[in-house]
Parts: sequence; C-alpha cells; structure tokens
Amino acid sequence: MNPVDEALLCEAYHLAKENAQFGYLPIASILVVEKRLYTGGVNERVQRNDPTAHAEIVCLRNAGRLSPAAFRKSVLYTTLSPCDMCAGAILLYKIPLVIIGENRNFKGPEKYLESRGVKLVRAQDKDCIALMKEFIEKNPALWNEDIGEIKTPR
Repeated sequence: MNPVDEALLCEAYHLAKENAQFGYLPIASILVVEKRLYTGGVNERVQRNDPTAHAEIVCLRNAGRLSPAAFRKSVLYTTLSPCDMCAGAILLYKIPLVIIGENRNFKGPEKYLESRGVKLVRAQDKDCIALMKEFIEKNPALWNEDIGEIKTPR
C-alpha cells in the first residue's frame, strides 16, 4: 500500500474505533472517487435497527446517486473483509478496488470478488485486527447477529 492508502485506511479505522466507543460495531468504510475522498460510513445496524446498515452499505448510501462511471473510478476502503451483502453491492456498482483493513477475524467472499474482477488489497492492519478481535470477544452475540450466525450457548 502507498502512503495515501495507508492514511485513508487509518481514517476508516478511526471512524470504526469511534463507533466502538459508543458500543456499536467497529466497522467503517470510506469511498474515494477519482482520488478524492467522497464519503464514509460506519456500521449502523444497531443504531438504525436495520440489518442492512453495514458500513459499506451506509458508505454507499451516503455517496448518493453517483454515476456508474464514478463508481468505476472509485476505491472502497473498509476495515473488515466485506460480507456477502456488501460484496454484492461492490459487484453491482463495479467498484474495481477494495482496500481491506483485515480479514483474520472475518473473511467474506473474497475469492468470489476476485473472480469477478475486483482487485483486493489485504492490509492486515494490526489496529483493525485488534479492534475487531476485542469487540468480538466482548460482544459475541451482537457480532453473530451482525453476520447472521446462530450460536447456541454452551
């Protein structure tokens, strides 16, 4: 990654960390269009009582009605590997490059994205990894709800 990518991923991390400080899911995304910061978003699933309000989706909603050409010239930075739903949005709008903060705590359909022509850069950022790991350990039920998992207590 170049210094600009590192700085933008760091900005996404700080948005995610701020969300965590309020007890919400520590996941954030930033959309850059033609090398200009366009918008960002955090996971607002709990705040909005909306199962689709993942960070990538919120970020795209905040972007509004961009032209298909603008999306094709964009980069999406996200602190965590995109889930199936968010990967679908990436494919729908043909976002060509996704910078992923980490995929150790959760790995979405990355191979599928790549098979469809999306370039992925996996930063394995230590701060993103630690933030997500801590959240999952402290909030396993909320995390499982976010990713649609059913876990029964032991």
